Amino acid sequence: MPELPEVETIRRSLAPLLTGRVITAARFLSPHAADHQPAELAARLAGARITGLDRLGKHLLLRLDSGTLDIHLRMTGKLLWNAAPGPHARALLELDQGLLVFDDIRQFGRFRWWPPGVVPPGLGPDALDLPFEGFAARLHARRGRLKAVLLDQSVLAGLGNIYVDEALFLARIHPLTPAARLGPVRLERLYAAIQEILAEALAAGGSSISDYVDASGERGAFQDRHQVYGRTGKPCSHCAAPIRRIVVTQRGTHFCPACQRR
Repeated sequence: MPELPEVETIRRSLAPLLTGRVITAARFLSPHAADHQPAELAARLAGARITGLDRLGKHLLLRLDSGTLDIHLRMTGKLLWNAAPGPHARALLELDQGLLVFDDIRQFGRFRWWPPGVVPPGLGPDALDLPFEGFAARLHARRGRLKAVLLDQSVLAGLGNIYVDEALFLARIHPLTPAARLGPVRLERLYAAIQEILAEALAAGGSSISDYVDASGERGAFQDRHQVYGRTGKPCSHCAAPIRRIVVTQRGTHFCPACQRR
């Protein structure tokens, strides 16, 4: 699933292309993409002017003069600028200048409409915007294991499997550590690690593990710098111990058993 760095990369590339444009027509080639309301959503979008493109967590928020189009890419969603629609095209936004193609092999991605001033419900603060004090308070209020807490989008929006694993490795913290038991030193180390990993991933255009590409169809490069994610059995770059994989809340979790002791 595209996580914060991938979605922000897409936002940055599309914002100057979309802002000020008018949606002349919206075509939903799959009702799933329109949250099972293709005719209603198409009617809302036709004639709307795009005033900006924001992001909250993993959600792209297409700001319109009449409301907000919330685009959640989920597992395999892609937004491609001026691309020829392929066999997995699920939605087309035809603009007065240009075409935005939503491609989604597994059809989990969703376009949803929100009235002016409404944001997607159930999301916590964005991982790039939350100050340390708020981060510490949110983690101390949770009793779950750290990996599960950091994946919870109501706690912190934007982090997913890749960047939680990478940040925990950089902070040298075991993924099964109870979140509420982190002391000030480890909390500060984890917060700094999250910010550092997200910044580095953004600079590299995100991670292309399987399907992710940006709006121009270009792959990211941060996967070449992963320290633990997807490296089961390979030597740790710090101590050479084999990277281990366990399952936490049904998600594969990668860590170094020597560097990240419980």
